[in-house]
Amino acid sequence: MTAEAEARQSVQNLLDVLDLDETRARTTEDIFTGQSQSMPSGRIYGGQVLAQSLIAAERTMPIERAAHSMHGYFLRPGDSAQGLTIAVDRVHDGRSFSTRRSQAYQNGVPIFSMIASFQDEAPGVEHAAAMPDGVPEPEHIPSDEDLLHDAHPITQRLFSERPADIRHVESPLYVTADGAKQAGQMVWMRMRAPMPDDPRLHRAALAFLSDMTIQESILRAHGIPWSTRGLKVASLDHAMWWHRPARVDEWLLYVQESPNARGGRGLSTGRIYTREGVLVASVAQEIMVRVPTD
Repeated sequence: MTAEAEARQSVQNLLDVLDLDETRARTTEDIFTGQSQSMPSGRIYGGQVLAQSLIAAERTMPIERAAHSMHGYFLRPGDSAQGLTIAVDRVHDGRSFSTRRSQAYQNGVPIFSMIASFQDEAPGVEHAAAMPDGVPEPEHIPSDEDLLHDAHPITQRLFSERPADIRHVESPLYVTADGAKQAGQMVWMRMRAPMPDDPRLHRAALAFLSDMTIQESILRAHGIPWSTRGLKVASLDHAMWWHRPARVDEWLLYVQESPNARGGRGLSTGRIYTREGVLVASVAQEIMVRVPTD
């Protein structure tokens, strides 16, 4: 299979994961089922269940009422060998805003719980933080896959099969933590193949991407690479705000920083820009970080 065909297949795999089935079962909630991406670790990638829970909530909304914010908690590790059931509670529908609660289940217990808000497009005051100046273009930065050609085969598979092209402006943290210890980094990202035009898919795919690399501003502050023996990192919660439409199959700059870490937890925030400097989303996540003392 050619590299282009592999890229298209990886994106199609994500689209298949986001193509939830609506069951005929009903309680007081809408019930959806979905599949999981295969992961070498055996654990569901958090961005997957974020995106699926958002898609499920979007399915209960008219297309013109778009998600503008979500707040979710990762409750239990998910098994990537199993599918998921997602229940959506139609909490509120107003004249211009709606609220939905989505819970993702495996084996009868929730693994993720999210509440999201939706709004019709409306005029109003507008401003946005500017994108940093002087950021190298993504074409001038090697992809993560190019930098990991000598990695363990399982690691290579993890990166080659993901649907996203990720390029660190600073050097990646996978094997070593080179450079200054700073509580921030920038990452270019996009899907590896074109996506359908449906804006709901692009919002969900952006949620999928938003959980990728955001933990690293905490690790970079302390010079800790992912390869550190005994390192344990887990996302605890995730908040996201969609400000403006964007396509995830075009380059986006993810500007990340960590304002605080204490007590085995770190907070990381992010701003996502189009290549032209338009702020499209903001992200916040608290992460459990346990570093071996030896």
